[in-house]
Amino acid sequence: MAENNEFIREVNEDYRRDKVAEIWRRYSGVIIAVAILVVAGVGGWRYWQTAQRNAAEAASQQFDEANRLARDGKVAEADKAFDALEAQGPAGYRLLAQFRSAAETAKRDPAAGAAAFEAISGDTALGDGLRDLARLRAALIRLDLPDPAPALASLQSLAAGTPFRFTAREMLGLTALKHGQYDEAGRWFDQLNMDPETPQNLRQRIEVYVALVAGGPVTVTEAKPEPAAPPPPITR
Repeated sequence: MAENNEFIREVNEDYRRDKVAEIWRRYSGVIIAVAILVVAGVGGWRYWQTAQRNAAEAASQQFDEANRLARDGKVAEADKAFDALEAQGPAGYRLLAQFRSAAETAKRDPAAGAAAFEAISGDTALGDGLRDLARLRAALIRLDLPDPAPALASLQSLAAGTPFRFTAREMLGLTALKHGQYDEAGRWFDQLNMDPETPQNLRQRIEVYVALVAGGPVTVTEAKPEPAAPPPPITR
């Protein structure tokens, strides 16, 4: 019985070896090609990872250098460094360079800086959050320009449910308060009070704003001059 089992085992092993040999003869070329592709793919993936890491490190150094030049007042050199990052840096650093370049431009020329942020907000390749952030930065700059109407329209759009609605509503309320539009200011501050997601530190500021709205305009009356004191009696 044991000899029969051993014979069956050897037959099975011979059969498996024959099948493997047959498969190898038929598909050896395909198997080798697949193996080469796997090795090449893994190697290519590791090379790409290394290249990306090196590019990110280089871009980080470039970004830090551009910031240093901007802090030192070397405007032309900083602009050149930011432009180089925007043109050739990895995607994340390109965007950082665009934001920082627009902010630096706004310090020298607010209208040009606002336009730079608006150009970023028009980039459909970016996510909605980044585009809204650029719109907010542009609007905050334009509030101080002679014609704030575009800024107010943009802030009103951002106040309607975007992640930046808190800042937009606060600025709209403060702008209305600045121009003596107390009812309008109160409506924006009420929206912040009713929003359950309003940050706590902003709620503390809203208390001050609401008190200013409740106080209304301050009326300054001209003080009447005090009557002159009578001359002292003349004694002889």
